[in-house]
Amino acid sequence: MANIAAQRIKREFKEVIKSEEVAKCAIRVELLNDSYTELKGEIAGPPDTPYEGGNFVLEIRVPETYPFNPPKVRFITKIWHPNISSVTGAICLDILKDQWAAAMTLRTVLLSLQALLSAAEPDDPQDAVVAKQYKDNLEMFTLTAKHWTNAYAGGPFINAECNEKIRRLVDMGIEEHQARVSLSSCNWDLERATEQLFS
Repeated sequence: MANIAAQRIKREFKEVIKSEEVAKCAIRVELLNDSYTELKGEIAGPPDTPYEGGNFVLEIRVPETYPFNPPKVRFITKIWHPNISSVTGAICLDILKDQWAAAMTLRTVLLSLQALLSAAEPDDPQDAVVAKQYKDNLEMFTLTAKHWTNAYAGGPFINAECNEKIRRLVDMGIEEHQARVSLSSCNWDLERATEQLFS
């Protein structure tokens, strides 16, 4: 790894670990290798959002051209959010693309991602299906996002009706995650989800 990038990310890594603001927001980061090129981040779902109580794991890859190019970040924990792919965990956030500036840091990235969970931008979506649900039926979106937070991020919200519909599809031989995705994209309409899966 280029020397500038390594020195810079080491300094920022320490900054994140020592930051009281970051600790207050329940954000953590750890090294996955000695060269500081791969990190694992964790952000807590912000209060008063469907993600509250969840813990979301991030994969952070630092390029050799850092800090002139942004780190590559994606969600490893599955999440239902207009700006995050429900399939790959890819994130649509301007500072991770064309609005990145060399003055930004790992701390900026982690705090911005947590802020994104509080303020989705459905007009610039990464996941069109989620964004459509968010714009057309916010109540349904909130229910689904809470359900995914419970299923994948350890959130407290349990919806027995959603779980029952998933169980019914699993009983028909559908894999659990696939059942959840199909029901989520069909607004939890079991009949539509079944048709979609078996057509």
